[in-house]
This record gives sequence, structure tokens and C-alpha cells, in this order.
Amino acid sequence: MDVYAVDLDRVRVLVVGDSGVGKSSLVHLCCHGTVLANPSWTIGAAVDVRIHEYMEGTPQQKAYFVEFFDVGGKQAHSNSRSVFYHTVHGIVLVHDLTNRKSNSNLSKWMEEVTLTGSRLCTGVITGTGDGLQSRVPVLVVGTKLDQLDANRRTAVLNGDSEIAEEFGAEELLLDCTAAASLAPGSGNAVKLSRFYDRVLHHRYHRHSPVARNNPTAVPGPRRNSPTRRKVVKHSLWEINS
Repeated sequence: MDVYAVDLDRVRVLVVGDSGVGKSSLVHLCCHGTVLANPSWTIGAAVDVRIHEYMEGTPQQKAYFVEFFDVGGKQAHSNSRSVFYHTVHGIVLVHDLTNRKSNSNLSKWMEEVTLTGSRLCTGVITGTGDGLQSRVPVLVVGTKLDQLDANRRTAVLNGDSEIAEEFGAEELLLDCTAAASLAPGSGNAVKLSRFYDRVLHHRYHRHSPVARNNPTAVPGPRRNSPTRRKVVKHSLWEINS
């Protein structure tokens, strides 16, 4: 089916991170539910799309397009990729679990995006309440989980993510060579769906009567997420609709 033949409202999600961390494989898995057979380097940005049911199973359920802009991570293109940083409704920060430098570089990526994004402002990100819902939602994704040795894998799965806490986000830890990583009903799939809901809520629903009168109906991180306990200042822009 040609998804673009369907007339739906849409949101744009920016996918950034160092070159080679697996952004294209991640986006393909998110959009198609299958493994990307032959990943290649992205020059500029690649665009893919999926349909997501906002607040599925509730009276507010509605279908939307989620467009992913997979931005090439090569340093040589750093001066030209800012064209993709406007009118963004969500951000996915991707790092390679076998490459710690790619994790530490996520702060630089966020700085690059926010310094060149539109309508700059200094915000306070919190894991709960109006602070998070008034800023562009963020998701952190660690890839190549399958390439970690057993001890490192256990430590990563059981530890808290400092970078996710910094941005008031949840984190997915994935093996993008296995479609089961995002199998329907899995923990990762639930987190991803929750992120889509947050992006759509921020874009279309945060001023609705339901959101104003029933704050518990607003999608957000899980209750025991460490991101709900941390308040961090960071520059983010308001949506440029």
C-alpha cells in the first residue's frame, strides 16, 4: 500500500547521531518492521514514513503519519545539514553501544540541532508535568546490542542511561539486525509507541480540552523511569508549525 495515498496529518521526527551508528537500519525497522538488508551511508537526509495510531484504544485514537528524517552523520556535511533542522516535532538521538564516543557525542548533536533550529529558547526538561510536554520530545536509542559481550550487555541492560536522563527521555536498546527487537507488544515497541504519542500530543493535542482537564491522559515516560526524577536545563526550540 502507498501510505502517501492516505490523507493524514503528519509530524516530522529528526534522527541524528554519528556516522555508522545504524540510523538508517533503525528507521527502516521502525517504518517497515523488517531488517534493512544492505545499509549504506546517508548523504544529506533520507526520508521514510509510517502510520501510527495516536492513543490507541482510547476515545482519542487517531491515525497520523510519522515522517523520519534520517540525517547523514559525516562531519564533512556538518555545514549543510542544518537545512533539515527546521519544523521538527521530535528528536531521536542514536548511538552505537560498542562505541562510547558516539554516546558522548549525543550532547554535541543536540547542541548542533538546537543552535541551528528555529525559534530558539532555553527550556527546562523534566520527566513529568508541563516542562516535558512544552518542549520537543526526545528519544535515545542505543544500537548494536547484539555486538556486546555478555558482561557488557548485562551492565547496559541493567544500568541507567545518563544521556537519556540528561534529555528527559526514555532509551531503547536494540539489535537492528533482528526484527524481533521491535516486535509488537515488546518493551521496546511500547516505548517507541509512547514516544510517537508524545510527539503527536505536543504537535496537535497539548491545548485540547482533554489534555487541560485530564493531565493523566497526556502520554509520557513510564512512572518508574529515572527521567522522571531529574530536572536538567538545555536549549530546545518550540515547534515551528
